[in-house]
Amino acid sequence: MAIGVLAACSSTTHPTELATLGKNVSDAVMEQQLELAGPVALETVVSANWAVPLSGLVNLKDPQAAGLKDHDEPIKVFAHVLRHPTYGNFLVDTGVSARLAQDPSSVGLNWLVQKAMKLDQMKMAQSTADIVAGLPGPLAGVFFTHLHIDHISGMPDIDAKVPLFVGTHESTGKQAIQVFTQGATNALLEGKSPLQEWQFAMRPQPLGQDSFEAVLDIFGDGSVYAIYTPGHTDGSTAYLVRSTQGPVLLVGDTSHTQWGWDHGVEPGDFTRDPVRNRTNLRKLKALVARHPNIQVRLGHQ
Repeated sequence: MAIGVLAACSSTTHPTELATLGKNVSDAVMEQQLELAGPVALETVVSANWAVPLSGLVNLKDPQAAGLKDHDEPIKVFAHVLRHPTYGNFLVDTGVSARLAQDPSSVGLNWLVQKAMKLDQMKMAQSTADIVAGLPGPLAGVFFTHLHIDHISGMPDIDAKVPLFVGTHESTGKQAIQVFTQGATNALLEGKSPLQEWQFAMRPQPLGQDSFEAVLDIFGDGSVYAIYTPGHTDGSTAYLVRSTQGPVLLVGDTSHTQWGWDHGVEPGDFTRDPVRNRTNLRKLKALVARHPNIQVRLGHQ
């Protein structure tokens, strides 16, 4: 086991291919659209209520967190429903399948993963199956912020033909903890479509600069953008949606909690690269500061 941990492994061995959807654009092109009304109907659905250690949600070693004590913090598991008038219905992350909540072993989560995730504290609100059944048409695709198990927990309810999209290096980036989670991730993705990696055109940026490493206009109409925000995982991706109610930023787990967002403190345990995570969290906060009309929806609060 020690040798395996030292070697680390990828998040999944599920088939991966390059996405053909999306075109690379500059930050300026994205931002000039943000004062215009958007075409996408967006709903954020609470799929499950949960509680996990604060030390995983916030870096408690940060000086700003000196007054915080580790405890089980109440959080939620979300699925974001995007209804595009031309391209159809999409999810950002999947929520939770009732099968996973009721019998985790049946969908490939062994006792170690169940214990580590504190699945006994997860309470269903609306299953992925119910979310998909409530769509006004078929599900056209799933955009993942990243592949941590709590963000793919609805996969048992996703049809095998639905296209799946992830950030660059998300499936191949190696981390020691994935020695223990790869099997569960593979099981949840088994029999599903290949993971399609966004083809981000990387723009090397000096540390501290506000521009993002890469931005994709997903549909080519300025309605939904994928923003490359690695740090929490190698391929972490935020999504900026020009909704009918104004622009909405889905930050994924670049920030789990309201406290983390407000104080600019990155998540704690299980974050791949805290420094890079914090840099991209700061860039997202700077984007919102430039455009205060943006609604921010965090990873779990």
